[in-house]
Amino acid sequence: MVSYLQIEKLTKSFGDRVLFEDVTFGVYEGDKIGIVARNGDGKTTFLNILTGREDYDSGNVVYRNGLRVGYLEQLPPMPPGMTAVEYATPEAAPGEEEHWNGPDLARQMLTQFKITDPDMPLENLSGGQAKRVALARVLLTKPDMLILDEPTNHLDIDMIEWLENYLSRQRVTLLMVTHDRYFLDKVCTRIIEIDRRQLYSYEGNYDYYLRRRDERMEAMSAELAKVKNLLRTELEWMRRQPQARGSKAKYRIDNFHQLEDKSRVNLSSRDVALEVKSSYIGSKIFDARHIAKAFGDKVILRDWNYTFARYEKVGIVGDNGAGKSTFIKLLLGLMQPDSGSFDIGQTVRWGYYSQEGMTGFDESKKVIDAVREIAEVVRIDEKTTLTASAFLSKFLFTPETQQKYIAKLSGGERRRLYLATVLMKSPNFLVLDEPTNDLDIMTLAVLEDYLVNFKGCVIVVSHDRFFLDRIVDHLFVFKGDGEVRDFPGDYSTYRHCVAMEEKERKAAAASEAAKAPAAQAADTTSNTWRKKEDKRKLSFKEKREMEELEKKIEELTAERTKLESDLSSGTLDNDAIVAAGNRIGEVISQLDEAELRYLELLEIEG
Repeated sequence: MVSYLQIEKLTKSFGDRVLFEDVTFGVYEGDKIGIVARNGDGKTTFLNILTGREDYDSGNVVYRNGLRVGYLEQLPPMPPGMTAVEYATPEAAPGEEEHWNGPDLARQMLTQFKITDPDMPLENLSGGQAKRVALARVLLTKPDMLILDEPTNHLDIDMIEWLENYLSRQRVTLLMVTHDRYFLDKVCTRIIEIDRRQLYSYEGNYDYYLRRRDERMEAMSAELAKVKNLLRTELEWMRRQPQARGSKAKYRIDNFHQLEDKSRVNLSSRDVALEVKSSYIGSKIFDARHIAKAFGDKVILRDWNYTFARYEKVGIVGDNGAGKSTFIKLLLGLMQPDSGSFDIGQTVRWGYYSQEGMTGFDESKKVIDAVREIAEVVRIDEKTTLTASAFLSKFLFTPETQQKYIAKLSGGERRRLYLATVLMKSPNFLVLDEPTNDLDIMTLAVLEDYLVNFKGCVIVVSHDRFFLDRIVDHLFVFKGDGEVRDFPGDYSTYRHCVAMEEKERKAAAASEAAKAPAAQAADTTSNTWRKKEDKRKLSFKEKREMEELEKKIEELTAERTKLESDLSSGTLDNDAIVAAGNRIGEVISQLDEAELRYLELLEIEG
């Protein structure tokens, strides 16, 4: 294996708080590594160290000589005065000639990334557009190794799936932090977890990591129980001994202190505890009557009608700019429709989690003071109340952290604080606009469990497919130009249906192409051409091709099934995982081509 990066005994702390200690591992050519950890455990700091943006206490970070590394930051800097195409055009490395036709390549990729105006100034880009432009810039440098920090944040689902397919099929070496579990599962062949200052590596995809992590936690719990039992025995011995112990007992005293240190390991859950109950919600939620909204020529809603039922949980999906956030603001009364009206039930109590809400905190205030301004006491249910401080502890804010100024909080800590301020009001209708950005996977899982059991209504705008699949029972799909499709099912079911529709469309197009006219005759009265096709049968060569395609489709399908099974088995070594990951991309591509050609021949035969 070719070594790209070696990390040896890496340690990083902030004051007396150690993020990670004596971390050692290597990145080799073809590795596709996902890094997971709770918020605040140092994921972004770790990447910043690897890319030279942050210093570290001790250890070594050594790259292979001449290695080209591309880094996509979580919030890429957008220098003013540049256009999107200027920023995306790769710069030549020292001693290297300018990239051939660089601006044209940049325009081509930006168009593929749905940047319709490549000459737009960077300062005019939305968050999603800025992320796509930065991604284009990184990919166009053709790096040997990619380091990505939350690459799916602010991307719409189509773009996420494009990137997912690109990274899973390319022979690229990858190290990334992401909370997108489907993305991790499809792209990564190795998962690294930072937990309690240590690093744990798992050869396999995300699903395999979850199983192995559970096994590790069970083993650690069993070991800790043994240590504590032994410690009790040794503690009795220590209490029985005279103060002046002989030298023969020194080893046992040392052993006692070692056991004491081991027993202090805290394996208790550090997950957010979402225990707030919703207030009562009546049978009438809201009626939308003939809602229309447009901004100039851009139509968001066109005569939209809907009656929202009790306990509905709806996901809103669509391209960036299709009007998802505008729809939410119309519903909440933060924006008025051009025509039509919403009739809201009297018992509805909104809980709104928005992107803009993150900026609403007074950064000069301490965490505890900001919460106490909303309520000194939080009602959990009919029988239980908590002080503001106790309530914050459920969201992993320790007494020390509660005294921190909001300006000093990390992105994930701000998200948790914002979520706490929304839920502490006991809403019965939650409206969540991109709630998953910057939340760690562990907190996401707890939030999902809370929403699944939430006794109220939910509308969620999200690009996190796993999150949508767990929460929603149907979707509002914003198609653009005022069209909203109501789809009964979760996101994966919707994507499957869309894929089938696309396949049928291609088959129909192939059928039409197969029926193309064999001759054209002039119509002298109308001066037009009329096409005519003679019915024909498959040639001998085409019949042979069809037979070979049947065999090929069967073989490729079997190979794909075996590769998927191998990748999830956890028995492959690193090289085999890389090879299998690369091969499955090739198999899927070949299978698509074979099936399309088979359908074309089938139409001719029929």
